[in-house]
Amino acid sequence: MPIAWSIYLSFFESYNTVTPTTFVGLGNYLDMLGDPAFRSSLVTFLAFAVFIVPTTFALSLAAALLVARTRVMQAFFRSVFFLPTACSYVVAALIWKMSIFSGIRSGLANAVLGWFGIDSIPWLSLADPPWYWLVIVTARLWLQIGFYMILFLAGIQRISPTLYEAAAIDGAEGWKVFRHITLPQLRATSTAVLLLLLINAFQAFDEFYNILATFGTYPPYARPPLVYLYYTALGSGQDFGHGSAGAVILTLIIAIVAVVQGRLLRLGDRGD
Repeated sequence: MPIAWSIYLSFFESYNTVTPTTFVGLGNYLDMLGDPAFRSSLVTFLAFAVFIVPTTFALSLAAALLVARTRVMQAFFRSVFFLPTACSYVVAALIWKMSIFSGIRSGLANAVLGWFGIDSIPWLSLADPPWYWLVIVTARLWLQIGFYMILFLAGIQRISPTLYEAAAIDGAEGWKVFRHITLPQLRATSTAVLLLLLINAFQAFDEFYNILATFGTYPPYARPPLVYLYYTALGSGQDFGHGSAGAVILTLIIAIVAVVQGRLLRLGDRGD
């Protein structure tokens, strides 16, 4: 079982081989927690998650509400929003990197800026200002909003129309209906979406690696945990012991955050 083997391997030295050599106990875990690069990768994840989770949540919910209210060609608009989900993260990252946010004038973003007399921006070549965040975040938003929109749309369609009819009789409309009927009825769906978004943010790899890596090298900034662990376990040192320890720490963080978030949002309460 890969997970069990990874946990077992995390207690040993294991360089250039997946066969355990010297037992080190919690040494690999202490090394990882004391490694500034690993802690920096967790900060990178936090910065990514703080923006991508609420933004995706809000945009996908808004898209679901718009599609749910559409009476003409609803299936068409649902498909249009969902279509990017079928695109590979690698392909989307390369399109964003080479066509839209290319650092030359021929890139779409710089061509648009040129129309307004603004100089080209080297989107991926500078760490200050961190323009690369705009490239990474927009790529992820385009890829995943449609999927979460479908989840919200399914939840909206389960809400009884009689609730809205009763609200209309009482004179409630707009924001009041959304706040007191739609949002509470979507509590279970909202919790599931938030959990999935958080876990997917932890698992960010393809867009970061394919957008920022150049000829097999990766800059020292904006390394999420999986990119860091990739270079730890599969880089020149092939340190599988520390790589496994980092993976276990990351898994525990995801599990703890998921449980805490589920309890805070009262997932599984009677009536969900």
